Amino acid sequence: MKNVTLIATGGTIASAPDKSAGAVNAGLNGESLLQSLHEPLDDIAVSVVNFDAAGSYALDLETIFNLCRRIDDVLSDENVDGVVVTHGTDTMEESAFLAWLLVKSDKPVVFTGAQRHAGFPDTDGPRNIHDAICAAASPDLTGVGAVILFEGDIHGARYVTKAHTSRVDAFRSVGHGKLGEVDHGQVHIYTRPARARPVRTPVRLDPNVELVALGLGSTPMLMKLAADHGASGIVLSAFGRGNAPKGFAQATADLAGKGVPVIVASRCYEGRTRPVYGKDSGGVTLMESGALFAGDISAVKARLLLSALLGAGLSGDELAKAVQSLH
Repeated sequence: MKNVTLIATGGTIASAPDKSAGAVNAGLNGESLLQSLHEPLDDIAVSVVNFDAAGSYALDLETIFNLCRRIDDVLSDENVDGVVVTHGTDTMEESAFLAWLLVKSDKPVVFTGAQRHAGFPDTDGPRNIHDAICAAASPDLTGVGAVILFEGDIHGARYVTKAHTSRVDAFRSVGHGKLGEVDHGQVHIYTRPARARPVRTPVRLDPNVELVALGLGSTPMLMKLAADHGASGIVLSAFGRGNAPKGFAQATADLAGKGVPVIVASRCYEGRTRPVYGKDSGGVTLMESGALFAGDISAVKARLLLSALLGAGLSGDELAKAVQSLH
């Protein structure tokens, strides 16, 4: 008999229409989610931990840091084989990435949720929960780090993203593909990450790292404003290989001089950053101004990485090496 713990955090999967509020709100606990399953779980026992229940758009870094610690506490029990986290889809890729980065245990950690709330007759939640529990009970996911299970597909947390606002097959690992799938309770793993995940153990996540999205003709105004109001780090969602409009190189140099790190990620879904282009705020100029490059980590996840590294007290060369280690 395998033993899996379900940690319920709210989200669409735990939501139903709230007539008094005129909206859909989270409110179902983990026990109710288990009762919704349409099929039995063969040789798997499930226990429940009810965590902070909220839509994932309302969660913050401190909450998810505490969630990662709770996951490790649960997995420290030798009788627990894996964990399932039910979670809202809006920020699921971010929480899963933090679990991939922070959870010390190599036991399976599987995030899942729903796109159709529990009040729909065809809600996708029960199927996703059933598949996720089967995946969390599988030894084939040991050592992979946190994953997202949705619509039968298993995606590694490093690369997965929510690619559609409402469809039930919302998640994709663009350019990399899924790790495997669950088919009628059977777990099939087709590939594993080529490199071990770099587990980090910060004492906290720095909440003051800001993400700045760049568009044609953007100015460094928001970047400077964030720094002036206490931002401890900046991540730029930049063009292509890691380029920015005029003025960003100088702004980066100014912030670097004040000890505020700047990471350049790409807004592209595939490929990696690399300093190639020069002149004002091309990648080479940004690098010469002190910017670090995120490689193939998305801007959203680069922000979380920087939050963790700053929370671990890293700065200067140590910080740069830690970012480089994920390339």
